[in-house]
Amino acid sequence: MMLLIVMSAAFATTLLWYINPKREQWKLGTLCLMFWGASLMWLVDAVAEYLEMGAAYFTPTASEMLNDTFLGISVVIFALLIWLIMIFKQDPKGVFHKK
Repeated sequence: MMLLIVMSAAFATTLLWYINPKREQWKLGTLCLMFWGASLMWLVDAVAEYLEMGAAYFTPTASEMLNDTFLGISVVIFALLIWLIMIFKQDPKGVFHKK
């Protein structure tokens, strides 16, 4: 579940990066790299767990699914928080610099 959540965020951010002409100003490439890096990490984790558990990997319990969902959402929120801190520090529109 966490892999699907983070990959969805990665695809959405990549699409936003592709269509936005101000991608460098808003550091969308960095956000894409954060999400794609997390996706790659959990893809490797999923393959390793499948090799260890076999077919039982595809039958998680409800509590495992809930934990994975919370973990995926928290990683997306944490990446967005880091990205917002970067944006506020850079201040692309000069809002904080004027004050």
